[in-house]
Amino acid sequence: MKAITSYQNLFMEGNYQYPSKDPMFRLAQEMRIRNFSPKTIQAYLHYNKELLRFASKGVREIERQDIRDYIDCLFNLGKSSSTVNLAINAFKFYYESVLQRKFFVPGAGIKRPKSEKKLPVILSKAEVIKMIDCLDNIKHKLMIQILFGSGLRVSEVVDLKINNIDFIRKIIIIRHGKGAKDRITIVSEQTLNNIEKYLLEYQPLVFLFESHRAGEKLAVRSVQKVVTEAVKSAGVNSNASAHSLRHSFATHLLENGTDIRYIQELLGHSRLETTQIYTKVANNMIKEIKSPLE
Repeated sequence: MKAITSYQNLFMEGNYQYPSKDPMFRLAQEMRIRNFSPKTIQAYLHYNKELLRFASKGVREIERQDIRDYIDCLFNLGKSSSTVNLAINAFKFYYESVLQRKFFVPGAGIKRPKSEKKLPVILSKAEVIKMIDCLDNIKHKLMIQILFGSGLRVSEVVDLKINNIDFIRKIIIIRHGKGAKDRITIVSEQTLNNIEKYLLEYQPLVFLFESHRAGEKLAVRSVQKVVTEAVKSAGVNSNASAHSLRHSFATHLLENGTDIRYIQELLGHSRLETTQIYTKVANNMIKEIKSPLE
């Protein structure tokens, strides 16, 4: 299994001289040809090599039951349906699309787990302001302002370059977002003013939020940690995360009467059904319904 690990390291480091005998070679090559995102490539390589380790078998020896046993193991470890579905996507692509093995044929193939129907955690504007106010660092404040005020994913925040902020048109351009798609989203006047102050103070070179090394973007984990600390300090919903700010952005727009299709475009959702989850938590719609006791 050392060859697989070394291969993944080669791939993640950008070294394109792959060992052709590595069992993951064809998988990584096919994903690269199809222009999969680095995050997807990393995840698919991870789950496929973990399956081999779990089953103590080679790629050609893997059977349908090995995959079923591994999926069962993931659930026993407390993994979510979304995590398990990601693993299944990895197996389906490798064994069906690359190796041409029929583990997932309709009727007799491996079934997907039911998705969990959890409502997103939504924060009020007052709670978000409280989070911002409890932070002293302008860089940290700005992260939360952009997550909430523009609806960006954490990965999009760390990838955001200075030249993708249009101060004249008051928009942020997201380059190569989820699904390798570009899109445009809104940004508030207040946030733009704070960005200008921040740029003068920190003077980043390329990315809006850079690490201690000039020109190098910040890690996703660093932004998540900032939000976690702000949630704790502000005393708001302890289940809130960086992604909750994106959920809150969409929900507040919907409550303010913004057409859901515009919200879909701002969020970069491929399917309207994904955006419609916010209709279940939008408070203005619920308030219009009167209780039988009133």
